[in-house]
Amino acid sequence: MKKQRQQAILGMISKQDISTQEALKGGLEALGFTVTQATVSRDINELNLVKTLTKNGSYKYTRISSKASAKTPLEELHTLMGSLVTALDFAGNTVVVKCQTGMAQAVCAKLDATKLPQVVGTLAGDDTIFVLVRTPESAAQLVEELKAYIKG
Repeated sequence: MKKQRQQAILGMISKQDISTQEALKGGLEALGFTVTQATVSRDINELNLVKTLTKNGSYKYTRISSKASAKTPLEELHTLMGSLVTALDFAGNTVVVKCQTGMAQAVCAKLDATKLPQVVGTLAGDDTIFVLVRTPESAAQLVEELKAYIKG
């Protein structure tokens, strides 16, 4: 049932611009699936879906490419950073990651997947990610480590 439900989600987002969990839930229910918001949220995470900016300025769910490879989450983060991150800085124990417009959620999802021990939590907007780390020293260290992966 889970596999069929997730395939239905992928089918829906490939055919139309869906921007909310409620819309996904409604679409699944219209197809005969009984789901909760929590189930939809887990499916979004498992399918590597993020909201991206459309040409008309709205948002839609998009799947982050998940090619069958032996890459670790950290290696995948480094790959994304190389093409999507434009700047890094920190203040106190907060790291600021600037991304190309509409791509912060994709980078943030990969950052979360790495489960770095110094990261307490993240918050992504359209083009900016705030990363709360445990200490100012951790912030400085994280910025230096990640800067190595930014093209520039």
